[in-house]
Amino acid sequence: MELKVTAYEVDTDGVATVRFNRPDRGNSWTTRMNAEYRHIMALLDADPAVRVVVLTGAGKQFCVGADFKALDLYAGGDKDYIVSVRPDDFAQPGHGVRDEFNHELVWHWGLRKPVIAAINGACAGIAVAIAGFCDLRYAIEGAKLTTATARLGLPAEYGLAWILPRLMGVTHAADVLLTGRIFLAEEARHMGFLNDVFSVEEFDARVKAIARTIATTVSPQAALTTKRQLYGELMELNVGECIEQSKVLINELMRGGDYREGVEALQQRRLPRFDSLPGSRS
Repeated sequence: MELKVTAYEVDTDGVATVRFNRPDRGNSWTTRMNAEYRHIMALLDADPAVRVVVLTGAGKQFCVGADFKALDLYAGGDKDYIVSVRPDDFAQPGHGVRDEFNHELVWHWGLRKPVIAAINGACAGIAVAIAGFCDLRYAIEGAKLTTATARLGLPAEYGLAWILPRLMGVTHAADVLLTGRIFLAEEARHMGFLNDVFSVEEFDARVKAIARTIATTVSPQAALTTKRQLYGELMELNVGECIEQSKVLINELMRGGDYREGVEALQQRRLPRFDSLPGSRS
């Protein structure tokens, strides 16, 4: 696929950087961007050289939400939104793990690699949902966030009414969803939406260091297994079953080479040399 509104690269450590690439339009979200983003993520998830993905925006904004030209298209009320955004012909990254994950944006949870949202500027509307379904979230100081839809006469979009209460609690989720107000990265960190906030000067380096640490010190198989636990167990009600299943997984991974390598690296005080995940989905 020719990339017109996105871009990506992979470094020698196995860190992939994906960019929304419409800086002249605030990296606003379009159907084309959705198609390209899913295409890229499917490629990266299948690439054994990639160990972690960083998602960010070109220029000084992350993503200001849906493109206003697209929003205006529906203002007349005669367009079927569901039909127009159905991604049947798009790549299907993260699908096939659980039925619950086979949906827009939730597919991030089915990916085999950790995904870091590096929010380098304004993050609005659907972009908040995209970041919410990533595994880790960091923002530049002073970055503005808003769910926006309440002020457009719309409901909470793309799972925000499900994911935000789980990330920041019902009290904070009700605040940002019902008011549609703008809040800053520092407040978002206080709410629990962000893992951390970094200064403008250190943002890129700090996020890159976190990604590189994951890529060079974490077993890809362990990261995959933990990611399956993390989001799969959100769907479970019986904590005891989750504990028993963790024992099964511990037993399985202890028989693998990564466990032996991890113990040896710890004993020898060196970086581990973990095997990459195979190129095809497992």
